Amino acid sequence: MRVIVQRSKNSSVSVDEKVVGKITKGLVLLVGFTEGDNLNNIARMVKKIVNLRIFDDENGVMNKSLLDINGDILSISQFTLYANTKNGNRPSYMAALKGEEAIKLYTEFNRQLSQYTQVETGIFGADMQVLIENDGPVTITLEEKPLD
Repeated sequence: MRVIVQRSKNSSVSVDEKVVGKITKGLVLLVGFTEGDNLNNIARMVKKIVNLRIFDDENGVMNKSLLDINGDILSISQFTLYANTKNGNRPSYMAALKGEEAIKLYTEFNRQLSQYTQVETGIFGADMQVLIENDGPVTITLEEKPLD
């Protein structure tokens, strides 16, 4: 499981020119799954994300979490996080988990996140336009490998 985390001041996702998800202060998550990902990956990733201290405190030091600032999440499914470009210029997405399996994990991921804060999403599998006002900019890549 890979998640690109971006600290955001104002972000939205649209499908067919209609806004389907929008947040102000919080995190934009670009989320991808691969073979072997499971509920344990999700639980660990959710805890990491909501407790990640990447928001400024009173002294301008990144010392506060999403929970500390009462921020929201915009979660976007993105199979392209598992693109492989080692053989040529056309990416292969064979490492990305297939749609039926990925949507189940993605839904559970968002459900678990929503136990901590408001979660907005795009539409799984849709052609989406994502507007991200990256605050900082702060962008972090997180990865959780399945445990046996």
